[in-house]
Amino acid sequence: MFSRILIANRGEIACRVIETAHRLGVDCVAVYSDADAGAKHVGMADAAVHIGGAAPADSYLRGDRIIAAALETGAEAIHPGYGFLSENPDFVEAVEAAGLIFIGPSARAIRAMGLKDAAKALMEKAGVPVVPGYHGADQDPGHLEAEADRIGYPVLIKAVAGGGGKGMRRVERPGDFLQALDSARAEARTAFGNEDVLIEKYVEKPRHIEVQVFGDGAEAVHLYERDCSLQRRHQKVIEEAPAPGMTADMREAMGAAAVRAARAIGYSGAGTIEFIVDASDGLRKDRFYFMEMNTRLQVEHPVTEAVTGIDLVEWQLRVAAGEALPLRQKQLTLSGHAFEARLYAEDVAKGFLPATGRLSRLAFPGDVRADSGVREGDVISPWYDPMIAKIIVHGPTRGAALKMLERGLRRTQVGGTVTNIAFLARLSGQADFQTGDVDTGLIERNLEELTAEPAAGPGAMAIAAIAALGLQDGAGPMGGFTLWGPMAWPVLLTHQGQEIAAKVAVRGADAFEVMLDGRTVELARKAGGWLVGDARLAAEISRNGNEITVFDGDPHVFTLSDPLERGSAASGDGTLIEAPMPGLVKMVTAKAGEAVSEGQRLAVLEAMKMEHALLAARDGVVAEVLVTEGDQVEGGAALIRLEPQD
Repeated sequence: MFSRILIANRGEIACRVIETAHRLGVDCVAVYSDADAGAKHVGMADAAVHIGGAAPADSYLRGDRIIAAALETGAEAIHPGYGFLSENPDFVEAVEAAGLIFIGPSARAIRAMGLKDAAKALMEKAGVPVVPGYHGADQDPGHLEAEADRIGYPVLIKAVAGGGGKGMRRVERPGDFLQALDSARAEARTAFGNEDVLIEKYVEKPRHIEVQVFGDGAEAVHLYERDCSLQRRHQKVIEEAPAPGMTADMREAMGAAAVRAARAIGYSGAGTIEFIVDASDGLRKDRFYFMEMNTRLQVEHPVTEAVTGIDLVEWQLRVAAGEALPLRQKQLTLSGHAFEARLYAEDVAKGFLPATGRLSRLAFPGDVRADSGVREGDVISPWYDPMIAKIIVHGPTRGAALKMLERGLRRTQVGGTVTNIAFLARLSGQADFQTGDVDTGLIERNLEELTAEPAAGPGAMAIAAIAALGLQDGAGPMGGFTLWGPMAWPVLLTHQGQEIAAKVAVRGADAFEVMLDGRTVELARKAGGWLVGDARLAAEISRNGNEITVFDGDPHVFTLSDPLERGSAASGDGTLIEAPMPGLVKMVTAKAGEAVSEGQRLAVLEAMKMEHALLAARDGVVAEVLVTEGDQVEGGAALIRLEPQD
């Protein structure tokens, strides 16, 4: 086993690797950017090395600096985590050329699976089923159109170097093919520098089921499957293991195909074979097709660990250190059911827009596994993925585990930023998901129901008013009284865009009376919660400046308003285009004096590894451009001003 390793990553996965390495007696070196100097993974490591600026291109993508840090600190091996350089074969070769060990597959294996068309051809040769389609080198539009006709509509155009849904278009009719092809190629060219595509038959009721494989370069095993069908815009939201409805013969067939895939490239380490499954007639062993291989540890690996009892990071370290596979296929078993939900800082009401903020509160219930790279008080940065934590549960049955997931989500508390936690809790209780009737379109079909903001009840409103006055811990024996009787204080709050006018009166050390729009709510503080009338409300409070969050199974965010400031609010007439979040100004197309139309793109802001087009809210003339390309701006910063309307 190694004495010291370096982790070429940040956040949750860096913390995850450090935990296992320390359990095995291995020292860890962290690397960090300017933005991560005080990050959790830096504090957990035995040593830490600064490698550059906040932008990934200046730090976590600088393989030369990472290798130099490993050599300087005496590390013997580098663990890449996932993302960043984890699937970069040139980095693997540079690590090995420096005399270090890469904790993962060979550069040859990564290259073999790096391009979807070449990988599919390799899998066909290895006897792994692939989706009917065209994966050839002839990229002439006329030839691709003819291949789509041969395959039969609907078809899917996919960038060969793609990922995350970029360069992907569904085409229903022959007449739409060439336009969709141009669009897919343009997006692929921008995202990957490679406009080549492949054509596949579109699966009508698709499920995304992947198989965890592990190899030592000579042998390989599978550790069963995960269902990742709950997706939004091709991004996974909740994963589970095993897949609901999986039959023994299909599991055996999928597992055997995944092992053939791993053996075909002499795979070493943890990897995932991703399959698309046609579930239009249930799960059948002749209806699954190879999509791609992820030559790294997956974000959702904890659900596999929960149902197999195996620490996959430990296996990674042991195999990289030269050991054979710790277990053979016959020694691997499944136990119970597990779920993982990805908790993000994002504004669901604004189309899941990534968010930032300082975590004024971060608390997880004791009966869930919470893998997180942040702590209470940390800042969610605009530079990186806005994941706060992965909430993982394991139960004896699927039904029991799903109840644990919903309960765990409703008891998780995050203050200081908007999150998707209410969306996740609703999704975990959604009727089709509860029965296991899942496919990749489930979220989009039920999006309105799942994204409705949880409205605060009178109890939560009254508690927020009390907290606004700083009385959430009680008023004390004489609090709120004068010589003539109890006092009452007016409070003005905003919740979901609506003003709430409240008046709080103290009726005792821990008793209050709150008037809300003509309605009186009586509250009393009790150990562990509140009594609202005769009903018990297990609500907790987090305050961050003028923002108050009341947790009562859903997070309800209130803003304390200053009536003197209300008159200075923006007119909302579309004159000012502002940054919706902190980010990097990637492009400015607007020019002073230019006439623009409603919906025209004026600038592009890059934040959280995503690009956001900023559009004109109305027709008008550009009066002033306040930023230039390359500027780093804060959320709410003015970017472009139009001439006032007549």
